[in-house]
Amino acid sequence: MDNLRVFLWAGLAMMIWLSFTTWQRQFQTTPPTQSQSQQDAVEDVASSEPTAQLPSLPEMAAGSASEAARAPALPDTVDETDNTRSIRVTTDVLDVEIDLTGGTLIAANLSKYPLQKDQPDIPVRLLSAATADYFVVRSGIRAGDERPEANHRAVFSADRGSYELAAGADELDVTLTWIGTGGIETRKTYTFRRGSYAIELEQVVSNTGVEPYRAVSYLQIQRRHNPPERSMFDVDSYSFVGPVLYDGESYQKLEADDLLEEPVSMTVDSGWIASIQHHFLAAAVPSAGEIGNYAASYDGKATQVSVIDTEYKFIAPGDSIGFASTLFVGPKLQSQLGEINDTLRLTVDYGMLTLLAQPLFWLLQKIFNIIGNWGWTIIIVTFLIKLVFYKLTEKSGRSMAKMRKLAPRLKVVQERYKDDREQLSKAMMDLYKREKVNPAAGCWPMLIQIPFFIAFYWTLLESVEMRQAPFMLWITDLSIRDPFFVLPLLMGAAMYFQQKLNPPPPDPMQAKVMQFLPVMFTGMFAFFPAGLVLYWLTNSVLSMAQQWRINKVIGAD
Repeated sequence: MDNLRVFLWAGLAMMIWLSFTTWQRQFQTTPPTQSQSQQDAVEDVASSEPTAQLPSLPEMAAGSASEAARAPALPDTVDETDNTRSIRVTTDVLDVEIDLTGGTLIAANLSKYPLQKDQPDIPVRLLSAATADYFVVRSGIRAGDERPEANHRAVFSADRGSYELAAGADELDVTLTWIGTGGIETRKTYTFRRGSYAIELEQVVSNTGVEPYRAVSYLQIQRRHNPPERSMFDVDSYSFVGPVLYDGESYQKLEADDLLEEPVSMTVDSGWIASIQHHFLAAAVPSAGEIGNYAASYDGKATQVSVIDTEYKFIAPGDSIGFASTLFVGPKLQSQLGEINDTLRLTVDYGMLTLLAQPLFWLLQKIFNIIGNWGWTIIIVTFLIKLVFYKLTEKSGRSMAKMRKLAPRLKVVQERYKDDREQLSKAMMDLYKREKVNPAAGCWPMLIQIPFFIAFYWTLLESVEMRQAPFMLWITDLSIRDPFFVLPLLMGAAMYFQQKLNPPPPDPMQAKVMQFLPVMFTGMFAFFPAGLVLYWLTNSVLSMAQQWRINKVIGAD
């Protein structure tokens, strides 16, 4: 293999890899299958005595696992201005609306995250009760023996119509109350904390009656399925949008079409559910160690993912029982996600290279904490990656330099044996052997680095911390394309001059392809986020400087 082809193959390999990983993220998500042990667990519960049958969600038929997973019809539009049926909760980072019917989260504005940077007064709206983009987080209590229950159809009451985190206060409690017949009362308390997108939820069921009461809690996320239109000009359109769950062992993305054919149901220990999109998510996390029946479905309009306790808790007269869980409605800030459950970080979708991408993000975050600018952070981390691989790339560069020095003699050999390919191959190998040049020496060091550079690509693309982050001069947002295409043009120029430092391919067709490669990359990167182009520009400049230095040393020998 001619070492002069390395850059061509490396570039093509990277493009193929990026295309493959993007295709996987769009089409290759696999719904979780129920293991035999999980199926047995569901059947054991379902086949036990009637007083301990598997709980089901409101307005869902009890019985088989698939029936329990069916979603109710999509509700009509909710009048969000009617304060008689909803309350408003405002903190320093969240503006939330809670429907008094069920105590459901029906709206959430993220005040620190503008939808567009040039329109700072219009925040990202993650939850909505409007039919067109319906997205709500529900919770409730199910009771046994057809007793009254505080499910998400029950009507709660609140002390007032709005709550606001007071200046200087670190937390805000919002309590909703439901009073049923027979002495049953449920208090649903949401706890909001300053600077946090996590919402602690406690549902306390009290029995002041004369008969025992059985209860379980559940969490549910329902969302109208609006798949994004794919566009090369919109990075957001290539991120997965829809329900996900963690089954205690693995993270699963659930495709709506797959759920339509086969709803999901499984018994899970220490799992969680969520609905995600690029940079943002809504998640519901039961208490650690809780075993629940997890279900997911799609009815052609909305996807639904839910978790309900597998066993009823008995509440004797005069007693009460609390059901604790945590909700998260906001950006995929890995520090906050990790505080709730370390596996929630998996919703930051780095794909197949998560094991490489997460350490890279950790490094980016540490340097940003010192520098305070994501653009310079990207440049510094790119430099550190090049430094780590310096010896490896030096070996590749030396091989390139030696091949460049040998190029005139190779051309003579090619002219001499141009009509005899067998003799040409033998003569070239003899020349390599005499000059102690290995044409393949530069290939593997470069290929080894490709996964690391692709992992860095996904780190920059998926990390919400870099959303709308400014750099300098005309680059005011690293998450969108360079408005004047300066960075892509500089990157193309750097690739062109880097190519000139390498030996020209002996084959005319290869030479033409190599000349076109910088143009192709410039066109491809022109609409990429500026942060990604800055990374590739920095990498190209550093590679060019390294190869120039190696050529100078080898040329002096």
